[in-house]
Amino acid sequence: MLSDTFGRRIEYLRLSVTDRCDFRCFYCLPRSHRTFETPDDWLTTDEVERLIAQFAALGVKHVRLTGGEPLVRKELEDIARRIAALQGIEELSLSTNASRLSQFAGPLSDAGVTRLNISLDSLNEKKFKTITGSRLQPVLEGIASAQAVGLTPIKLNMVIMRGINDDEVESMIEYCMERGLTLRFIETMPVGQGGLSASEHYMPLSEIEARLNKRYKLQPAAMRGSGPARYFQIDDSDLVIGFITPQSQHFCATCNRVRVSVSGDLHLCLGQEDKLALRPLMREGATDADIQAAIHSAIARKPERHHFGETPTAIIRPMSALGG
Repeated sequence: MLSDTFGRRIEYLRLSVTDRCDFRCFYCLPRSHRTFETPDDWLTTDEVERLIAQFAALGVKHVRLTGGEPLVRKELEDIARRIAALQGIEELSLSTNASRLSQFAGPLSDAGVTRLNISLDSLNEKKFKTITGSRLQPVLEGIASAQAVGLTPIKLNMVIMRGINDDEVESMIEYCMERGLTLRFIETMPVGQGGLSASEHYMPLSEIEARLNKRYKLQPAAMRGSGPARYFQIDDSDLVIGFITPQSQHFCATCNRVRVSVSGDLHLCLGQEDKLALRPLMREGATDADIQAAIHSAIARKPERHHFGETPTAIIRPMSALGG
């Protein structure tokens, strides 16, 4: 089994299948960014299958497909089907902006994807365009399509930014309440140039929680695949909301995850740059045992915590490189 030096068992892997995206959310992938991995440097579908099999053999049970925007990778359906079929993988989920989900919800569900996290920072068409550079309506249609094929639970992720979308919290709650969706609020993170720019709009979620407590009754709730969020049930409804607070109240003590980039780099912490290049090992003839040993060695270097807000960030990669 994979455990780090702080006794945390690593059972969750976030796999970036591309660093490209059809959106340009300013806090994630600035519009000035032009440096992307080339397809020759991506893990191939066969390499993905082989690598995830090694993590599964070491005790990883949950894989999340992410990006960039994973739906722009044409082999995504095949990748999902292969991972879902691996022994030891109990859950396969997907993070997406949902702009192409109307087309892919059914095939991905058939391939083995069971849960979705969908980024949605605004329900206002003009504001959505400002944040993402794209249109809102395809996203709303994608959410409806995912519900129609039975993908559940569907969690909407809303990055809260003061002066930009913090006035939409209550309207987003109403939207999710009407549609049976889970809603999670997320603080901005100082990752890459976009993250640094977004930090100018940083808002601790304690302010949102205090505001909601004046209007609703919030009761602690459990949520499948809860990860770092603290969850609450709203009033007597079925709506569950979550707060993810990487800056104001870090959750590193319970971190059970690592990340692999599209080029096969194993990142041990979103808030640090230490990584292990796994693609060269596979392409230079490493055995499965060699790869597993390298993974074990890297996990031993997983840091106790990130230091967002405490030291100047040295992270130059955009958030889209690892999917958050």
